[in-house]
Amino acid sequence: MVGKGTRVIGAARDKLAADLGKAYESGASIRALAESTGRSYGFVHGIFTEAGVTLRGRGGATRG
Repeated sequence: MVGKGTRVIGAARDKLAADLGKAYESGASIRALAESTGRSYGFVHGIFTEAGVTLRGRGGATRG
């Protein structure tokens, strides 16, 4: 994986998005992926937005 604080651009960014996207679609959370890569939640969320990954809903109980 890419180290914390390292700029991720070009093909490396595309590969990271694809790898993280596969893990996310397999059930991993954004928070878990952020922790495992040493990146922030916002970074991982941004990568997914750029790559067009469909994000899951938040889940949990709703207020009624």
